Amino acid sequence: MLYQSNNPHGGDRYAHPVELDFSVNTNPLGPPEGVVRAVEESAGLLDRYPDPHCRALVRALADFEGVPEAVILCGCGAAEVIFSFCGTLRPRRALETAPTFSEYSAALEAAGCSVERYPLAEENGFALTDRFPEFLLKNDYDAVFLCNPNNPTGRTIHPALLEDIRLVCQKKSVWLFVDECFLDLAEGGQSLRGRLGPGEKLFLLRAFTKTFSMAALRLGYGLCGDSGLLSEMARRSQPWNVSLPAQLAGVAALEDQDYLVRSRALIRAERRYLAAALAALGLRVCPSDANYLLFRGPADLKGQLLARGILIRDCSNYRGLGPGWYRAAVKLPEENRRLAEALRHIL
Repeated sequence: MLYQSNNPHGGDRYAHPVELDFSVNTNPLGPPEGVVRAVEESAGLLDRYPDPHCRALVRALADFEGVPEAVILCGCGAAEVIFSFCGTLRPRRALETAPTFSEYSAALEAAGCSVERYPLAEENGFALTDRFPEFLLKNDYDAVFLCNPNNPTGRTIHPALLEDIRLVCQKKSVWLFVDECFLDLAEGGQSLRGRLGPGEKLFLLRAFTKTFSMAALRLGYGLCGDSGLLSEMARRSQPWNVSLPAQLAGVAALEDQDYLVRSRALIRAERRYLAAALAALGLRVCPSDANYLLFRGPADLKGQLLARGILIRDCSNYRGLGPGWYRAAVKLPEENRRLAEALRHIL
C-alpha cells in the first residue's frame, strides 16, 4: 500500500504483535516444499533480470489450466492485473456486488469509471440469485465484476447461474470480469476457462497468492481470449513486473500434483469444524464454500482477539456490511482450535 494511506485489507501483522493471522485467506498448508526450495535456489540468481515474458511460467500455467499460452498474462499479484485491466479497458459504467473485494472499485474509480453495486441479501446468505441476470438485461454497463467464490462471503456462484450471466453479458456486449482467485480451494464452484475464446468478452483472474500460500511473492495472472486486450495490458505494465523468484516458485508450485487435493480435503473438514464452533458460541455464521468464514459478533471482537495475539479481518469497511462483521480464514486444526478457545474466553 502507499504510505500515508489506510490499509483496507487484512494481513497487517506488522503494526501489532500477532501469533496467529486469520485475517488473510492463504492455503493453511503453507507453500509447497518445492516452492520453498525454488526461492532458496533463486538466491544465487539475484544478479539476473527476470524473463520479461515469463516463458517457463506461462508454459506451466497453460498445462495446469488446460488453455493456450496465448490467453495468459502474468502480473505482480492479482491487484496489478485488476488495475491493468481497468486502466486498459477504461469502462465508463461498471457493476459489482456488495459486499465484495474492494480492489475492483478502487481500480475502476482510478480509471475514471462510475461504479454501481448490486446488493446481496443477508437472508439469502449473501448468495447471488437468479434475479441477477434479469437485472443485467434491464440495465446497461460496460463491465460486470464478479468474485467466485465471493470475498468475504465465501459463496460460489452456481454454474448454471454463472452461465446465464455470461450469456447475458455476451448478448449485450458487456465485459465480464470473474475473480477466481479462491476457486481452487473451494467446493461447488466452476471455472469459466472453458468459455475463453477470441469473440468472448470474458476475463478471468487467478493467483498463486491464496491457492499456493505465496502472498509474499506477489504472483497473479489473467486469462482472456482477446489478444488485443492482453497486448495492450502488457504494454501498459512495467517491464520485469514478475520477479525471478516468483517465476521459479510459480513453476515449482504447479509441479506438485497432490498439494491441492490435500488442501481441499483439509479445508472442507476444518471449515465444518470452525463454522460449528463459532455457531455454538452464539455467533451468526454465514454459509461458505471457501477457505474462510464470514460471521457477526460483538463490535470490539477484533481488539479483544488481538490482545491475545490473534488477528481476524474486520469487515466493517465492506460495502453492504458494517460494524460487527468479521472474516476468519480456515487454518490448520490446532490453529482453528486456538481461535475457538480464545473466543470462548471472550464470549
